[in-house]
Amino acid sequence: QGDLVESGGGLVQPGGSLRLSCAASRRAFRGYRMAWYRQRPGKQRELVASISSSGSTNYEDSVKDRATISRDNAKNTLYLRMNALQPEDSAVYYCHARTTVNVEGATVEHWGQGTLGTVSS
Repeated sequence: QGDLVESGGGLVQPGGSLRLSCAASRRAFRGYRMAWYRQRPGKQRELVASISSSGSTNYEDSVKDRATISRDNAKNTLYLRMNALQPEDSAVYYCHARTTVNVEGATVEHWGQGTLGTVSS
């Protein structure tokens, strides 16, 4: 397993909810900006939501009224809850971690392996 391991994907009916989790292997991720991305069939990977190390959040417009990103630093875990799911939300959801490592702005990034969420009746 890698440094970031997602879970919680599965089959959900339209209108239902998903709660995704991302377990980080190291406490160092507490200082990282964390995010959820998704890749829908035939499309590029896109940002869904992000959360800074201090807890500031940002959401993609299409999900901002029905998604909540959170982190539990004590458990080294990132969460995403999405409600009112529609078939177009079907995607592989990826956990992402990023931190800046020097004054020039160089970054280190980590990706999880992804978890598939399918919205279908």
